[in-house]
Parts: sequence; structure tokens; C-alpha cells
Amino acid sequence: MSPKKKVLFLCTGNACRSQMAEGILRNLAGNRFEVFSAGTHPSRVHPTSIRVMAEWGIDISGQTSDHVDDYLEKHIDIVISLCDSANELCPVFPGNIERIHWNIPDPFTGWSDRDVFLTYYRACRNLLKEHIDQFLKD
Repeated sequence: MSPKKKVLFLCTGNACRSQMAEGILRNLAGNRFEVFSAGTHPSRVHPTSIRVMAEWGIDISGQTSDHVDDYLEKHIDIVISLCDSANELCPVFPGNIERIHWNIPDPFTGWSDRDVFLTYYRACRNLLKEHIDQFLKD
């Protein structure tokens, strides 16, 4: 049996999009991949990201916000950038990696976790799932 491919989701703050994508892929196909997320300017996991993922029964509260450079020597197989900024700032990973780019709108509107912002996070989560479903089919 070949080792699991390592997938890294990359965005700017590693607070919203990449965190949700990590949780979704791990939930849908964790037996097929090792899944990570990172940011070019990491911060912390946004509480609203945790909240909307919990609506689907996916707990991302234990995930950490990491810098992309932490993964340069981790033998990543696939890097999926989730915004144009992260795509442009992504370092060159050693080896023969597959680069995929999805420009997903950022739901981040600040650190507030007020209910009014849930719509943006749910839309982002749902769009990520559509992309991940397609990724798993390819």
C-alpha cells in the first residue's frame, strides 16, 4: 500500500478558508490523505470557522494556524492555494508537487463572531466542499 498523499491548503491568515478546507477534506477522505493547512501570514483559527464546521459535525477547534514555511520540508504532495495572494506568495516546495489554485472569497470581516457574519462563513464552507468534492472525483 502506498503512503497517503500529503495535501496542504494555503491561504493568507490560516484562520478561515484553509482551516475549513482542512477539516472538510480530513472528514471526507482522511483515510486517503494527510491533510494540513497553513498561511502566508498565519493568525489563529477564527471562532466562526469553528462554529460553521461544527454545524456539519466537523470539529476544527484543535487545529492550529501555521506558517507555510513550516511545511517546506514535510514532503507535501499537493498544495491547494485558496486565494490569489497566497498563490502569488507561495514558496517553491522541493520535489515534484502538484499545485492547484481555487480563488475562494474570504469570509473574514474581523474577529467578531456575531451571527450576522454566519452567512459569509457558510457560503465559503459550502463552496469549499463543492471544490473538494470535485477534487476527490478527479
